[in-house]
Amino acid sequence: MTDTTEDFLRTTRASYDAIARDYAAHYPSSLLHPLDRSLLRAFAESARGTAPVADLGSGPGGVTALLHELGVPAFGIDLSPEMVALAREAHPGLHFRTGSMTSLDVPDASLGGILALYSTIHVPDAHLPRAFAEFHRALRPGAPVLIAFQTRKSGEAVPHLRLSERFTREITLDYYWRTADRVTSLLTEAGLTPTATTRREPSGEETRARTFVLARRPSPGPRPE
Repeated sequence: MTDTTEDFLRTTRASYDAIARDYAAHYPSSLLHPLDRSLLRAFAESARGTAPVADLGSGPGGVTALLHELGVPAFGIDLSPEMVALAREAHPGLHFRTGSMTSLDVPDASLGGILALYSTIHVPDAHLPRAFAEFHRALRPGAPVLIAFQTRKSGEAVPHLRLSERFTREITLDYYWRTADRVTSLLTEAGLTPTATTRREPSGEETRARTFVLARRPSPGPRPE
């Protein structure tokens, strides 16, 4: 079975295709939490350079555009063709394309950074190591990755949710809640080095705390004498 025919990729793609316009209207980038914006600025500072930076799960493109405004040569990748079409319509000067974070269509060590803002939550536990291995492969040595996700609650028995309806449309969309320790452990196993972890409590209509993990692909160490 190829990556493009994995069940979770098909259902996630179809679900976001169905709700793309409603989602874009409900979650404009202007509503990003101030702390989220601050961490994006910190990520932009560490990723700024000439190498392209991938926004994985870029949706309607607002965050990709924010990175561009911060001086980052960012482009967007999203599973949903409808989301990509909306992003291209809203931000014609930027590049967006369809793709999966579990099989990135980029050369080895070509990216100056990776942003995955609330997009790894749709990747099942069994496939997350594969995604993080792709992050490691695609990043240049020393390049950063910033991951944001809704946090698993303490003592939660079933850290998984399946939605069958959203914005009055029928979907099949899975959400996987994780702890900071679990994500940093998987990043480390993939060869990436976590450098900072930030948690903020729910705000507004949110029901879960948010966790941000900043990591980077290590640079080669000095050769022994």
